[in-house]
Amino acid sequence: MNSDDCVPESLRRSKANSDGMLEWLRGKGKTIIIIHDNPDPDCLASAMALRHLLAMKLSRDALITFSGMIGRSENIAMARQLDITMIPLEMVDLNEYSAVCMLDTQPGTGNNSLAPDRRVDIVIDHHPLRETSKSCRWVDIRDDYGVTATILYEYLLAQDITIGTKLATALFYAIKSETQDLGREATRPDREAYLRLFPLANKRLLYEITNPKLPVEHFRTIHSGVENATIYGKLLVVNLQEICFPEVVSEMADYLIRLEGIETVLSIGHYNDEVILSIRTTSHLLNAGEIIKRLVAGRGMAGGHGMMAGGKLDNVPHNQAALKEVEGFLTRGLLQELSIGDAIPRRLIEPR
Repeated sequence: MNSDDCVPESLRRSKANSDGMLEWLRGKGKTIIIIHDNPDPDCLASAMALRHLLAMKLSRDALITFSGMIGRSENIAMARQLDITMIPLEMVDLNEYSAVCMLDTQPGTGNNSLAPDRRVDIVIDHHPLRETSKSCRWVDIRDDYGVTATILYEYLLAQDITIGTKLATALFYAIKSETQDLGREATRPDREAYLRLFPLANKRLLYEITNPKLPVEHFRTIHSGVENATIYGKLLVVNLQEICFPEVVSEMADYLIRLEGIETVLSIGHYNDEVILSIRTTSHLLNAGEIIKRLVAGRGMAGGHGMMAGGKLDNVPHNQAALKEVEGFLTRGLLQELSIGDAIPRRLIEPR
C-alpha cells in the first residue's frame, strides 16, 4: 500500500497548496499578513501560524497588520498572553512589500481596510469564495471548514513543522471559540485539529484567556442589551445603540442566542457612523450569511456562514431616529426572511 493512501484528502490538499505557496514566496521579498478589522481569535491564530510557517520554511519574518481595534476582553488577553505582535495597517507602506497575504477575510468584503485597488497575492479563508478573490495568485478557500485556523494547522502538519506551546494554545483557542467547543459549524478537520491540539495547549494560558477580568462597560452593555431587546416569536432583535467597540455586537448575539425559545438573534450597534450587525441562529435550515447579505443589499456589506454572520451599514448618523429606522428595516426584512408574519412583539424586559 502506498503511504500516501493513509494520508487524509484534506492533508494532501494542504500539502499541495502549501508547497505551491511556499515555492512562489521563495523568490519574493518582504511579506505582509493582513487580517480582518477588529480581529478575533481565528484570524489572530491563523496569522500567528502563517508567520511561523514562513519562518521555519523560508527563514523569513512576516508582518501581521490589522485595522480597527481589539475590544473583547478574551481577545485582548489572547494577544497579550500569547505575545501576538502586530501593527495597524495604516502605519504600513504597502509599496515595501512584494507579497501580500490575507487571512480569514477576502478582498472587497468590507471587513478589512485594504484599499480595493491594492493587490492581494495569497488568500486563505473559510468563508464562501468572493469574485474578487479569483484574481489572486494563491487562493485556498474552504467554506466546508468551520475555522480558518484549521487550514493553517494542516499546513504546519503537512510541512512537518513543530508546533510550540503558545502556537498550539492559539490554534486550539481559535477552534474552541469559533465553533463553541465544536458545537457550531465544526467539521471533521476542525474536530481532529481540536483533539490533537488540546494536549499541546497550555491550560493555564487558556484559563487566563477564557476568564479575563471584564471592564465595567461589559456589564453596562449587557444591561442596555437586555433592556433594548424585542422578541418576535423565535426571533430576538437587540439594539445596543452607541457601542464602545464593534466586537460587542457579536458578543451580545452569542449571549442572547442562549435564551430559551429563541432560534435567531439580530444584534446591532452604532460605532463611528456605522451600524455594526451580527446574526446568530441555532437552525441548520437557515444560512445566516446569505440572509444578512440580502438584508443589507444596497446599504452596506456583509457575509458569513450557515449559523453566524456579520456586516455593517455605512454613513448612519448617530441619532435615535436614524437608529430606529435601521432597526425597523432590518427587523422587517428578517421577519420576512424567517416567514414570521403574525408574531406580537414583546420586550425581553418589560418596563416598570
